[in-house]
Amino acid sequence: MEAFDWYSLVVLPILVFIARFVDVTLGTLRIIFTSRGRRNLAPLLGFVEVFIWIAMVGQIVRSAHSLNAYLGYAAGFALGTFVGMKIEERLALGTLILRIILAQGGADLAGQLRAAGYGVTIVNGEGASGQVKLLYTVIKRKDLAAATSIIHTVCPKAFISVEEVRSAESGVFPRGPR
Repeated sequence: MEAFDWYSLVVLPILVFIARFVDVTLGTLRIIFTSRGRRNLAPLLGFVEVFIWIAMVGQIVRSAHSLNAYLGYAAGFALGTFVGMKIEERLALGTLILRIILAQGGADLAGQLRAAGYGVTIVNGEGASGQVKLLYTVIKRKDLAAATSIIHTVCPKAFISVEEVRSAESGVFPRGPR
């Protein structure tokens, strides 16, 4: 009777899972940091990510017959992607532009947003049903919930679109924690 191979059936799959989880989490953050202009941190994350990956692949190749290691690899990849996105969501890096379109109440909403410390630009426009006001405000991503709360309170039927801003200079942003 052959002895149970703890290493290839249990230990290796767990190590592969953990390594892949960490490596993919770092890779997800690296891509997000790069796209958000945080280019100083991205190369360091990339170095660690690839170092973990190459060390792990070496272990899998040595135990190429281990289906459990393959499953650990795939599960680590999936969980690493999910956790990387959740970490980025909590960090809330970046700047957004809110475009708010409303038929009425533009001045009131602009006043409330300005009172909260946001800069607002108002433009007259014409929508499908007539005259509208377009309000633009550039905010920190971490302030999205606070800003949209004001918008929903003052003008619950406002149309809001949110876009990521690659870069912004100057502007009015609220100070301190929200």
